Amino acid sequence: MVAETSLAPSDLIWPLFIADGDAEEPIASLPGVSRWPVALIGERVREAQALGIPCVALFPNTPPGLRTIGAAEALNRDNLICRAIKAAKDAAPEVGVMTDVALDPYTADGHDGITGPDGCVLNDETVAVLTHQAVVQAEAGADIVAPSDMMDGRVGAIRGALEQAGHCNVQIMAYAAKYASAFYGPFRDAVGSRGLLKGDKKTYQMDPRNGSEALREVALDIAEGADLILVKPGLAYLDIVWRVRERFELPVFAYQVSGEYAMIEAAAAAGAGDRDALLMETLTAFKRAGCAGVLTYHAAVAARLLG
Repeated sequence: MVAETSLAPSDLIWPLFIADGDAEEPIASLPGVSRWPVALIGERVREAQALGIPCVALFPNTPPGLRTIGAAEALNRDNLICRAIKAAKDAAPEVGVMTDVALDPYTADGHDGITGPDGCVLNDETVAVLTHQAVVQAEAGADIVAPSDMMDGRVGAIRGALEQAGHCNVQIMAYAAKYASAFYGPFRDAVGSRGLLKGDKKTYQMDPRNGSEALREVALDIAEGADLILVKPGLAYLDIVWRVRERFELPVFAYQVSGEYAMIEAAAAAGAGDRDALLMETLTAFKRAGCAGVLTYHAAVAARLLG
């Protein structure tokens, strides 16, 4: 009766991985999570609808032969993600579809942007591709495009391009405070980029030691036209969630990333804790810190527990 924090299925966004092929592909480093073929993605989206989960987030595992330095496959209107968007909207039109705007599933070197001969990511060249990519995804039916690359100026460029293309109702969820974290390993397995990555992403993702920088990054993305703000990773950055929520009035989301998911599953498998209790406590912590919602691979599990 006097609980200060509430949690409901409507607070959850369910990330789903898409693969080329005909069958489900379990992901070894994410026990209980699979890559889904386009033919089966509709079943997952209808499941989300039945559980009261209002939105899914789609991430492609692009076939290796289609990954290039220039990430041309990201702009293919018949690529894996565009086909998955269409399948999801056909299956359950009322469920929101959020898409990742970044180039790491499409580049040969696993970076989120186009790299030059010296291996450095080229900000402006990357923004041009990201802008085109966002419009392609919006044309396929995406409700929310989520630039996760951390390039400077990309939110403003994407907003302008969406407006010009007539997609004024497509929202932008900006990964405004995305840290160069050690918690992303299983995700890179899921999208097939771990073995490809040359070097690291510390030149464009944030230093985990910095907090005030996150507020500057968020302010820039809001000024450029972001509708929603995302902090990533989640549990180790609840202080950032709280500071962003206190400073700005836009809805703030957190991503309970693959490493966080894997730790909960590993703890439960080792008998170190009850999986369901650990999950619900961490999700409640996100809401208590000020999150409007949480992206979590445990979304379907949590929705069932919430009844």
